[in-house]
Amino acid sequence: MTLVALGLNHQTAPVALRERVAFAGDAFAPALTALRALPQVEEVVLLSTCNRTEVYAVGEDAAPAVAEWLATHAAESTDLHAYLYRHHEGDAARHLFRVAAGLDSLVLGEPQILGQVKDAWSLARGSGAMGPQLDRLFQQAFATAKRARTDTAIGANPVSVASAAVKLARDSFARPQDSTVLLIGAGETIELAARHLVQANVRRLLIANRTLAHAQALATMHGGYALALDELDRHLAEADIVFSATASQQPILHRPQVEAALVARKHRPMLLVDLAVPRDIAADIAELRDVFVYTVDDLQRAVEDNRRSRKDAAEAAEAIIDLQVARYMEVAGATMGMDGVRAVRAHGQRLQQDALMRARQQLAAGQPADAVLDQLAHTLTNRLLHAPTVAVRDAALRGDAELLRAAARMFPDHPDSSDDAAEPAPQA
Repeated sequence: MTLVALGLNHQTAPVALRERVAFAGDAFAPALTALRALPQVEEVVLLSTCNRTEVYAVGEDAAPAVAEWLATHAAESTDLHAYLYRHHEGDAARHLFRVAAGLDSLVLGEPQILGQVKDAWSLARGSGAMGPQLDRLFQQAFATAKRARTDTAIGANPVSVASAAVKLARDSFARPQDSTVLLIGAGETIELAARHLVQANVRRLLIANRTLAHAQALATMHGGYALALDELDRHLAEADIVFSATASQQPILHRPQVEAALVARKHRPMLLVDLAVPRDIAADIAELRDVFVYTVDDLQRAVEDNRRSRKDAAEAAEAIIDLQVARYMEVAGATMGMDGVRAVRAHGQRLQQDALMRARQQLAAGQPADAVLDQLAHTLTNRLLHAPTVAVRDAALRGDAELLRAAARMFPDHPDSSDDAAEPAPQA
């Protein structure tokens, strides 16, 4: 069984493509079921955030099947395969460890990603899509991320996509202290944005959400005013800045709404920052005059200073990850070895039981004990050695020196006489 990590992120694909393969809410469970149903997949975890969609799978030749499944999910003519990265075994483990530690994030070291990785693990575990190998991998990823954040400065002065978005607003024409800011959504990203806006002395804060009670709770916490989502049209013109981050699969803001708001504002400029994938703000809104639209991809410039300042911490965190990958692969190799031992012993025990049953039947039929014992030894030896003999013969024909050397070590010409008194093999 091979470990593979396959996906696309903010470094390999634009937001317009990422939103077509994003999963949220109720879409996760059927997606995990469909992935686990692929014949090549034995275990699977699906991770989907605003910056990435990734599949971690264990199976025989799982990568092509998973890639094709994602391409089908994208459901458009774009060649998704050209944007996908694929990692196997140790490289797959390293990729997950870097993701969990925030080293592969748009904002280097951002803390939210670890919680999102834990959510993906929990969903896969709860749905039965994850098995022991991926469970071990993700547990190691959590421990590695914790150590990287504890032992290095990668987690110091944490920066999030939300804080980067507020910094972008501060550096633009629409400064929060002079503006009415509308937040659409009530999840973690919007809550973080509200916190940073309050710290930036925002003049007025409006919070709109599909569930009014969630908006009210957030508004009470940060001194804002709560709106139901169907009240957007009445209040949009008041907003100088809009931040949106919902789990909607369709845009929340459409061009006619913004056009009407601009008329009501006498075309005073608006700053719209879309932190969602799929996007909350319809793409054609960016064509309007007096509207400045930014997506998560546009935040790259705003976070470059953060990336430079954390370079030394990132290098220290990478060293920790390299060490943890080596340890994981060592343990995984030992586990696979034990699985092989158990499989060999189980095979031998099945042959033993079958041969013993036949021998007992022959004795019950009155056949001589010596003849039955000879037949038992002959049958058991032939069956046990058939597969290794065929493999060694084929290796000799192919010139597979590595397998021939392994066979010589496993079946020495002069076995140690102490073999009969060897310690019992580990139990399955």
